Amino acid sequence: MQSSVDKLKSGFETTLQSLDSDEPIPPWHALSLDPISEFVPCVDGYSSFSSNHTYACNNADLYAFVPHWATGSKNRVGNDVWGWTDKESGREFGMVGQGDGTAFVEVQPDGSVDYLGRLPTQSVDSIWRDIKVIGNIAYIGSEAEGHGVQVFNLSKLLVPGLKNAPKEYNINTDLTALFDELPIGRSHNIVSHNSKPLIAAVGSMPRDDSCAAGLIFIDVSDPENPKGVGCASEDGYVHDAQCLTYHGPHVEYEGTDICYSFNEDAFTIYDISNTSSSIIISTTPYYGVSYSHQGWVVDETDQRYLLLDDELDEVFSRGWASDNTTVTYIWNIEDLEHPVLTGHFNSAVKAIDHNLYVVDDLAYEANYKAGLRVIDVSSITEDPTGSSVEEVAFFDVFPEDDDIGGVAEFSGAWSSYPYFESGFILVNSMDRGLFVLKLTN
Repeated sequence: MQSSVDKLKSGFETTLQSLDSDEPIPPWHALSLDPISEFVPCVDGYSSFSSNHTYACNNADLYAFVPHWATGSKNRVGNDVWGWTDKESGREFGMVGQGDGTAFVEVQPDGSVDYLGRLPTQSVDSIWRDIKVIGNIAYIGSEAEGHGVQVFNLSKLLVPGLKNAPKEYNINTDLTALFDELPIGRSHNIVSHNSKPLIAAVGSMPRDDSCAAGLIFIDVSDPENPKGVGCASEDGYVHDAQCLTYHGPHVEYEGTDICYSFNEDAFTIYDISNTSSSIIISTTPYYGVSYSHQGWVVDETDQRYLLLDDELDEVFSRGWASDNTTVTYIWNIEDLEHPVLTGHFNSAVKAIDHNLYVVDDLAYEANYKAGLRVIDVSSITEDPTGSSVEEVAFFDVFPEDDDIGGVAEFSGAWSSYPYFESGFILVNSMDRGLFVLKLTN
């Protein structure tokens, strides 16, 4: 498995290097698309602004599009996206991950977008960047060696005048802090606890380090002085995780701190109540496992079910993904010590799944070349097989493969952010830019 993953990563880096050059990009290329600053509804299955800005859709409208070049990115390759709402004003902001840094935008009440500035990468470019927010502080990691975790105060975005004069923030003078205690500065993802000032850097190579690229915990109760407070190395490499206070039917763990982790070859659950001495509650391989990538509980207040994305089952045509259509795995986690894979949902199109988040029984899935897919998972508590799950909306940000029903390849939607009170959804496309969407119904 690892050799296959290493080959895919090598291919990613080659793509990044080929795009990060001074050679002009043809105007018809996806990387050179113009911005869209007006409402483009989904009508008869398409959101159509122009001949090279036409996207298949259902029940999802386009409000704005901002290409990576328009936010100062030189290599124009997108990755993660996250959001922040200023509590006092209610203003909504997006953090757009790119190969060479993080762009900051504000989403206006009408869905239009203002570019406010960017924070460059701390060391070198990398196609992998990840962002999470606690309070008004953003924590930004990257797989670039020597990067560490950038700690950035988002209140800087409230300074008047940025819309007309976007600022390039200085990595030496504009950071609140820099956590530089990762083994070689790399992290694949940043995980934030849902109710405590705690983050975890995961996938922090090398694998033979004492933390084994597992969960590296960082106390951020004082953002100006982030402190390492232990790591979970027992199950080796952790690709991504969701860490939160447990509320659910397994009474023994009520109120404890739990990480649901996705560790390449298994789904692993940790008790992290003591971050310096975490405990594995369970480690479970599963049917079709190819690369346990990411997942999310269906309900944080009653943790009975969890959805999991396996990133490579579609690539290798394994298990339920034998026809290359996207598979979402459904887990019963009522017994944390013995989670059970109860079912699955297959999308109608071929694509690789990447990141998913669940809000009010809707799972927002960034499925690479199939774009954003929204599935209604409200039926899972009554029917955990997944046979009653249905797709209720989509917006395909990568139209090039639509005529052939999609392909299980890497490009298109990397991630989404569906948590704004306004209902606007941010989708970051690797090859195009930031899409601002809203469900029609």
